[in-house]
Amino acid sequence: MLEVWFDGDCPLCRREIALMRGLDRRGAIRFIDLADGTGACPIDRGELLARFHAREDGQMLSGAAAFAAMWRAVPLLRPLGLVARNRAVLAVLERLYVAFLRARPRLQRWVAAR
Repeated sequence: MLEVWFDGDCPLCRREIALMRGLDRRGAIRFIDLADGTGACPIDRGELLARFHAREDGQMLSGAAAFAAMWRAVPLLRPLGLVARNRAVLAVLERLYVAFLRARPRLQRWVAAR
């Protein structure tokens, strides 16, 4: 089972995880909310909150690689996740993810205000 850590205090994260839970009809993903304090942290909690993390087949992944693992666990998104196994594709996705991280605080405020 894929494990995914997310920030339940982040309105943007809550929306995305709600969408993924809806797509995960097979229950292949265990979503762990870092805000409620019940999930064990396999690495530093601050690191888990700073970037998106997942554990696939015992391997910790972060950023675009973690998103790609989550996509692979959902049949509808699996093709995208498989394409992301290509190093060049994953490198582009990681650059986009880093750009998103810079914009994330503004997006969080915007989502919270809605």
